[in-house]
Amino acid sequence: MRGGDAGSGELFSYVSCEARVPSDHPLRGIRAIVDEALEVLSPRFDELYSRIGRPSIAPEKLLRALLLQAFYSIRSERQLMEQLDY
Repeated sequence: MRGGDAGSGELFSYVSCEARVPSDHPLRGIRAIVDEALEVLSPRFDELYSRIGRPSIAPEKLLRALLLQAFYSIRSERQLMEQLDY
C-alpha cells in the first residue's frame, strides 16, 4: 500500500524543514522541479503499489531523500539522517 506524501509538520522536531533551508538556497528551485516531475509520476506509482496492506513511505519522499544524498555525496541513508541538521 502506498503511503501519502503529506508532511508530518513538526511532529518530531521543533524546527520545520522549511525553516532549515534559507529562502534563497538553490535547493528550493530544485525542489519545485522535482515536485513537478514527481506529480507526473504519481499515477505510475499508484499502479505499482498494492491496494491492501500496511502503508509504505511515500516514494516521493524516498526519491527526494536520495537526491539530497547524491547532491551532498553522503554515503548512506544513515549518514543522510545524521547530516540533515547540518
